[in-house]
Amino acid sequence: MEFDSKLKIFSLNSNEPLATEIANLLDVSLGKSSVKRFSDGEIQINIEESVRGCDIYLVQSTSEPANEHLMELLIMIDAMKRASAKTINVLMPYYGYARQDRKARSREPITAKLIANLLETAGADRVISLDLHAPQIQGFFDIPVDQLLGVPILAQYLKKKNLEDVVVVAPDNGGVVRARKLASILDVPIAFIDKRRPEPNVAEVMNIIGNIDGKRAIIIDDLIDTAGTITLAANDLIEKGCKEVYACCTHPVLSGPAISRIEGSMIKELVVTNSIYLPEEKRIDKITILSIAPLLKDALLRIHNNASVSELFN
Repeated sequence: MEFDSKLKIFSLNSNEPLATEIANLLDVSLGKSSVKRFSDGEIQINIEESVRGCDIYLVQSTSEPANEHLMELLIMIDAMKRASAKTINVLMPYYGYARQDRKARSREPITAKLIANLLETAGADRVISLDLHAPQIQGFFDIPVDQLLGVPILAQYLKKKNLEDVVVVAPDNGGVVRARKLASILDVPIAFIDKRRPEPNVAEVMNIIGNIDGKRAIIIDDLIDTAGTITLAANDLIEKGCKEVYACCTHPVLSGPAISRIEGSMIKELVVTNSIYLPEEKRIDKITILSIAPLLKDALLRIHNNASVSELFN
């Protein structure tokens, strides 16, 4: 597929290496823009080239610091709209606030819906994301949303390891569909952990359902934040008879004590994607990073050329 000079890719501050990789795959240069701050922290954005009549693709995950990166994105969308861009497409590999997708208790906000409203109001025409924490978030938008999947990328890497006696483990009931997809690609059985979460970022293992004795377990989740769930699960799997435990996820949030927990856990290898940029201090030997740039490049080209995106969802 080819594209014309009216396609422009811009990056903000959350994951410029990923944006650069996508641009290199397309053999184009990143658009020129600057992000500055007033002394009180206000964000000021300047687009340093003409975007009039162009199809714009903005690469920005709302990863830590989430609120800073979200504001950068909203202001950039507004700047593009006022600079007469033809379309504004947001490549948001990691959709922050996605865990707040429903009212679990009285008087709770549905912040994932609020973020959708903000993106639309700012002027976004389309959102392309990867492994939304809750698929129903697509319904929070009144503009097209393409949810790409990270499982095939993780599965391709794991397949090449030629592991024997494998079982895919979902760390909670909500992850069973994701585990089934990975297990189907690897052609192995699944198990899942019945867990309760008394409060955010706190998990307790209750029961492991499925045959794990003497197996190599691969735990899969969409994101790992403080790594409490994943390390608790890994240690419990070893205690209950697993030979080895691998883990994988699409979004390596890895905040707070996550890195020290992973280092001290029974996890042999943690496989993640670069949907969130990991600084050098978090790139420990146990972590393997896979690139989603080829997938995003393919999605971008298909959207720009009005071709089908559906086969990328598999």
